[in-house]
Amino acid sequence: MTERLYIVNGPNLNMLGRREPAVYGRVTLAEIRKRCETLAPELGFDLFFGQSNAEGQLIGWIHQAYDEQAAVIVNPAGLSTRSVALYDALRMHSRPVVEVHLTNVFGREPLYRELLTAAACWGFLAGFGPHVYELGMRALAGHRDL
Repeated sequence: MTERLYIVNGPNLNMLGRREPAVYGRVTLAEIRKRCETLAPELGFDLFFGQSNAEGQLIGWIHQAYDEQAAVIVNPAGLSTRSVALYDALRMHSRPVVEVHLTNVFGREPLYRELLTAAACWGFLAGFGPHVYELGMRALAGHRDL
């Protein structure tokens, strides 16, 4: 039996691989997506993978995940520190939500350290580069057994 999984990516993540490679690495979001699509069937997930620079689109996808009773992995990017609307959308979820960040946000500039959205999530992964997505998928698959 497969379970629906939404992976939702926020602003500027479409620029991965080109944007500040010393900070974010050279892996593109398309490469991350491919890795997630390869892993999803092994873990029993039917995958939706999206990226938007628009807060409203991200919230719309989270609402869809809610309606489909789907688990969520979210990389809210810069919205993680200020978006009350995204926090509220994540908070209403009855299925597990994992927030991921490529970099160790707690080792970065102070403005990245106070994460509003993380408080609405079941789990949190940061600092493992693009592997955070696969780690999040594995954590959610393991959560079925809890």
